[in-house]
Amino acid sequence: MEKLVSMRARGSMSDPTSEIQPTVEYRPIRFSDLHALEQMHADLFPVRYERDFFLDVVNGDGIISWGAVDTSRSGELVGFVTAKMVSAKDSEIEDLFSYNCLWEDTALVYILTLGVADRYRNLGIASSLVQEVIKYATSTVNCRGVYLHVISYNQPAISFYEKMLFNLVRRLPMFYYIQGQHYDSFVFVYYVHGRLSPCSPL
Repeated sequence: MEKLVSMRARGSMSDPTSEIQPTVEYRPIRFSDLHALEQMHADLFPVRYERDFFLDVVNGDGIISWGAVDTSRSGELVGFVTAKMVSAKDSEIEDLFSYNCLWEDTALVYILTLGVADRYRNLGIASSLVQEVIKYATSTVNCRGVYLHVISYNQPAISFYEKMLFNLVRRLPMFYYIQGQHYDSFVFVYYVHGRLSPCSPL
């Protein structure tokens, strides 16, 4: 059964002097969202995602997702977050969790994409979507954190994750290759279930 979370988002859209009160619900992304999801990714990101990625999202095939829909506009998809569970051993930050010998199968939630339609920004929707991911990670016993990559020049995203209490733990040189140019990546982590003491003083 899908979990629906409803809330009113307050802020401004096309007219910054006016207040709007869309009723936003958060739920898993459905097959009916496929076209809107593809279009939003094309509008928001400088890289092209393959059709198989979107099919995996809407079918829940190895990808966890939440969509923000405006029920005052016929359930229009206005925001999304996609993520997947990965083993810490398969991440670039395995060393940050290797001290924890009590957890042999340490897992992490990796945020793949996060976006909000332009006219719905600054309403707290992105924060709510990330909170859904954090709640999911916290509910998973062997999960130790949520992590993601941010391209080095995206200062608004960097500031956003810092406000969400993510920790900047690493810089990966030339991680992205976009339109013939390399860019560095910052790795951010939000720790869940606390950080246990190392297994040895060393």
